[in-house]
Amino acid sequence: MKDLYLDMVSSIERTHRLFLEVVKNELDRLGVYDINNVQALVLYYIGKSQLTVSELMSRGYYLGSNVSYNLRKMVQGGYVEQTTSVHDRRATIIKLTARGLDFYKKFDAALNRQVDLLREKGVQEVSLKEAAGPLLQVESLWTELLLRR
Repeated sequence: MKDLYLDMVSSIERTHRLFLEVVKNELDRLGVYDINNVQALVLYYIGKSQLTVSELMSRGYYLGSNVSYNLRKMVQGGYVEQTTSVHDRRATIIKLTARGLDFYKKFDAALNRQVDLLREKGVQEVSLKEAAGPLLQVESLWTELLLRR
């Protein structure tokens, strides 16, 4: 069981790195060079929502440690606008600009093409759900272990 557990952890890491490379290839295909793959995913996760920076992180949309740098780059690129919350001056609200929404639509189309390719390869929705189950259980265990500290 321990070897399978460690193999699964390695597979998660490899899969995530490969996915980031796929996102980078999509950015190149779209001619988008002013944001990186991680920033592209954050833009996509923001989507049509308005979020605070803490919501962005608590929902798992951003897993890095340098959120302020990445937000600054997305603001400089004209993809995101930041405003101060009227209810809490300490909170910053982020949402996509028109350019960000345009990117969102293009990236969404790219993800839809990838989903179509999964279907062509015979991957079914039920298979993805079945694969996600144990991963969510491991995530829950890891969260629990961290909370015990």
